[in-house]
Amino acid sequence: MRKENRAAAGAAAWQVIQNTGGHVSVWERARAVPRMVGAKLRGRYPQLGAGKLLTMAVLMLYIISPIDFIPELFIPILGLADDIGVAVWLTTMALGESERFVTWERNLQNRQHSHFVDNHGATTPGGAGARAHTAHG
Repeated sequence: MRKENRAAAGAAAWQVIQNTGGHVSVWERARAVPRMVGAKLRGRYPQLGAGKLLTMAVLMLYIISPIDFIPELFIPILGLADDIGVAVWLTTMALGESERFVTWERNLQNRQHSHFVDNHGATTPGGAGARAHTAHG
């Protein structure tokens, strides 16, 4: 890979990692990856496609596998560079997808909270709690 291409790939990866508008931190996205995979495997998060999940698994196996396309033993610099490239690709993919997952989780929690409040009238104006309070006032 030419130096310019590596720099462009690195810059694009950094943009994906940093480009959240401040809504979801990098650490929050990193911590969400196992929850995201678990939710996908349990069928609760259909937005993560099976192909993308499989790609992430293959990339992870490539990184931890002792077998590489370009072995470090014969060509140390290129062998390490391909592992780093795959790691950047995996990280970019996982963090980008986990940001969407965290947003989905937050929306789900908001909908569940809203549904609970609507059914129990706990904090809605004119709900059961407000009517009971005005009856005694």
